[in-house]
Amino acid sequence: MKFVKIKNVIIACLGLSLISSCSDDFFDVDSNGLMVENGYYQNEIQAYSALTAVYDVVGWETFVGRIAGLNAASDDFYAGGGSSTDVNELQVWSIYTLNPSVGPQGEYWKKGYQGVFRANTLLKKLPNVPMSQSQIDRFTAEAKSLRAYFYFDLVRFFGRIPLMTAPLGPNEYYSVPQSEPQAVFAQIETDLLEAIPNLPTTITASVEGGRLSQCAARALLGRVYLWQNKFTLAAEQLALVNGTPGAVSPYGNKLLTNFADLWNPANKYNSESIFEVSHSNVGNWSDWGNVAGSEGNILNQMVGPRNYDPQVPTAPDYVSGYSFNPVTEDLFNAFSNTDPRKKATILNMKQMVLDGTAKYTPGYKDTGYFLEKFAGRVSNRHIGGGAPELNWNQNTYDIRLADTYLMEAEALVRGGGDIGRAQSLLDAVRGRVNMPSIPATEQNIFNERRLELAGEGHRWFDLIRTGRAATVLSGRGFVAGTHEVLPIPLLELTNTLLTQNPHY
Repeated sequence: MKFVKIKNVIIACLGLSLISSCSDDFFDVDSNGLMVENGYYQNEIQAYSALTAVYDVVGWETFVGRIAGLNAASDDFYAGGGSSTDVNELQVWSIYTLNPSVGPQGEYWKKGYQGVFRANTLLKKLPNVPMSQSQIDRFTAEAKSLRAYFYFDLVRFFGRIPLMTAPLGPNEYYSVPQSEPQAVFAQIETDLLEAIPNLPTTITASVEGGRLSQCAARALLGRVYLWQNKFTLAAEQLALVNGTPGAVSPYGNKLLTNFADLWNPANKYNSESIFEVSHSNVGNWSDWGNVAGSEGNILNQMVGPRNYDPQVPTAPDYVSGYSFNPVTEDLFNAFSNTDPRKKATILNMKQMVLDGTAKYTPGYKDTGYFLEKFAGRVSNRHIGGGAPELNWNQNTYDIRLADTYLMEAEALVRGGGDIGRAQSLLDAVRGRVNMPSIPATEQNIFNERRLELAGEGHRWFDLIRTGRAATVLSGRGFVAGTHEVLPIPLLELTNTLLTQNPHY
């Protein structure tokens, strides 16, 4: 991508938590040669670097990655790995034994508030940077959209959270109260509504791939409205994103003809992509102690079959992975065998072993089914410096057009809107994979989201926001009234005003 993420140049914060976050004076050069604030923001180049540092947080990956964790917590995947304690943060979420000191919450809290901190600092400084007003307006719109993006994850993961719209000094963090979700959602909506007019209508991928457009901000706003059951507002925003179902949208997006092409690592920023999380193999990262510092997509390594061993020359060129996120039998059976999304989504090692095509070593919670969308291939593996396992190049979609079609269809059906349009949106998604039309009911649309978006990190959120989680996940240990949110990380409760979420 051309919109290069600059790690180890912009150092926004080294703390692990909100209370250990540094203040807004983080661009001076200290004794270790790190850039901190004084003397920075002197020109557009420096402001652009600071904006890049905000985007950088979107792509942070760890072994407790956002997609891997959300998959493990859903009914479509297990945590997997090598044992019942392998990346234990994923294991305890998958079976709902997490507690304030053990679980994925620390990584998600840190990522969210690092992003908020960087966005707030940039927004404070931008008005005084000597650059054109049009660029100030665009950078401001991007920073506000990104702040909304981070807060949307934080409020969905944790419920009542601290809401900060300006940088705080070190001592101020200890006296920040939690805000009710309604206040957080109101700020998210305000940020996006203020940002949309000043974002570009289109992005030239070869120059600015990965940056936010009006389309991406509208799609995110539609998702925010849908989460709150504001169906009419959601449908209005998503209609502006989608345009005529199946045609080129007002923003230039169109469903890809071949569903499998979405998962070709070389097919970045394609016509279906609305907001894409960028990964790169040029960083040559080799530091296993700081996986988050990598530009690569760690998920590619995590989800592949363990000790993959091709038995015939024509066997697929999968790379041996760590066997996380094995696919459940239930998801495998949910797909029709005539649905091409099944093969593009699920790697069927069980059948390959029966056919004598390949062997592998079953991992924990093995089903024989793996996540094909992100399974690493030798042909896509990084060759160069650094550890290949940390330098995968495949981007991930945070929002793509089929997702926004189904969100709008759901908003129309649940909100008593245009059912004919909802039917056309659902038909377009199914028609792309030559599946027959089915009635645009709430349940059918919900089921379609499961099939279309499997393994992309949406299923758990869909179960939570529609109230289905307690029923669907009861066999995993999910308890209604507790597990709709994660616990506040234990460290955040020390000497602060924060209180723990109920029953943790």
